[in-house]
Amino acid sequence: MSLSLPRILATTGLAFSLVLIWAGLAGADRTLTVQEAILRAKPAVALIVAEVVAEVRLNCGSGETQFTPPPFRETGTGWFIDAHGFIITNGHVVQPAHTPPRWMVNSFAKRAIESACVPAILKRMGIAPGEQPAAEDRVKRQVLDSVLPSTKVKLDPGIFVVLSNGTRVRAEVKKYSPPLSVGDDPEGKMSGRDLALLKIPGKDFPILPLADSKAAKIGDPIHILGFPGVVLSHELLNQSATVEASVTNGAVSGFKQDKANQPVIQTDAPATWGNSGGPVVTARGEMVGVLTFVSLAPGPEGGIVQGFNFIIPSNAVRDFIQGTEVKVSAESPFNKVWWAGLVEEFDGNYKAAERYFSEANKLVPNLPDVKRMLAEAQENIKNPPPRPFPWAWVTLGVTLASLGSYGAMWGRKWWKNRHRISPSAVIHLLEEGKSPLVLDVRKPSAFEASPLKIPGALYISPEAIDAGKYDLEVEANRTVVAYCTEPDEATSARMAQKLRRMGYKDVKILRGGLGAWANAGLPLEAKAGLPTIGVELYKSMLGGV
Repeated sequence: MSLSLPRILATTGLAFSLVLIWAGLAGADRTLTVQEAILRAKPAVALIVAEVVAEVRLNCGSGETQFTPPPFRETGTGWFIDAHGFIITNGHVVQPAHTPPRWMVNSFAKRAIESACVPAILKRMGIAPGEQPAAEDRVKRQVLDSVLPSTKVKLDPGIFVVLSNGTRVRAEVKKYSPPLSVGDDPEGKMSGRDLALLKIPGKDFPILPLADSKAAKIGDPIHILGFPGVVLSHELLNQSATVEASVTNGAVSGFKQDKANQPVIQTDAPATWGNSGGPVVTARGEMVGVLTFVSLAPGPEGGIVQGFNFIIPSNAVRDFIQGTEVKVSAESPFNKVWWAGLVEEFDGNYKAAERYFSEANKLVPNLPDVKRMLAEAQENIKNPPPRPFPWAWVTLGVTLASLGSYGAMWGRKWWKNRHRISPSAVIHLLEEGKSPLVLDVRKPSAFEASPLKIPGALYISPEAIDAGKYDLEVEANRTVVAYCTEPDEATSARMAQKLRRMGYKDVKILRGGLGAWANAGLPLEAKAGLPTIGVELYKSMLGGV
């Protein structure tokens, strides 16, 4: 069965609209939920521990002994920037172990003396700890004065990375920039970018892609991931709280410069001790900055003032890692399967999600978020949740139906008018010297009833054209304009089609027929001797045709 051209055009228009919309949907960036954006980032976040262990040799009066006081330990947050074990954190997080300060040696020595020497002396004096504070303080001062000068302290500093699966690995500092100085520092030794690049053995670690911090705008939503001390030491939380990052939410609230005139981003997202070095991620799960310092209230208490925290821009991180082995553009095998699993899970394809999550769990085993999402996918396979009503597809269907209907209407209109020509266009052809042949194809009854016609028009009855009893005596390429007085130019349209079939290539239909010509005020001529008043009367009658 052959299809008419209007139907073909309508179908083609509908198909083209479908392709455009589908291409638009497929090409558009997939919008992430807040949950998915955070889940993309969390596995790449790790707890950083700067630890200094001391071996103290001292003589309390009965010979030299060795004492090991409790280690100095400071925690912060870091994140993988390269799947081959490269981690970014703050310089001040690792500083105590990377460049132990001089005061630390003295602090370890005092603590060792107070723990190893003072209790024994108080016991010999018959004084219980806390019983006579004044006497106890006096003994402490005397012992420190006599023992401290000969005390020897050996430090064993170390920096450790604790992954969210509980694995603790010793890290090496590959590059270090000290924190910004807040006091007098004439040599500038403490004025840096407050960044450190660590390296641990291994590969295929989760990583955080870097966003362009120059594209950040005030009001952009952000999320800070890290290990705040208040959570690590909370008495009501179990050990798992020490390995899984916490998340706080906020927005970009300003763009400032630090004392060294380096750009920093201000945020109102809450942060506290332990968040230092943590990644600040965008709604796409990309790292836009590193938390570096918070704001403290004035006075001796110095509590943290929330809403005024500051971030090192991601572009500064790019500059910092220049000249190192870090490859920012490199992909992580873990990210590939983890992100794919999240896409499938949030799209409701639970079997595919389970496969991807299982693969991610093989690459880096027992990460809490991976285990949780794997269990969720398996549960959804066993007990599928109810699917929401597909409003998006319904909207798409209605849109396509509307576009198809509009396309069909437009196609029919175009098909109907493709050969039609307005009276003014006919005059334009005449002015250009193209001399179209104007053909009067009114039915004999209509032609006889009206004494007027377009000047120079040749009359041929429709019956003559149907029977082939006519001779136009014009070239096949010459423009022919047919007119009638019927609604929708029915007769002239039919005759034009007939003439095109007979070999005349450029046959047009006068839109509106003889009445449109008269309404345009164009000249008409009488077929026979007709008084002027009669001509004008017929012209006015034609105006209503």
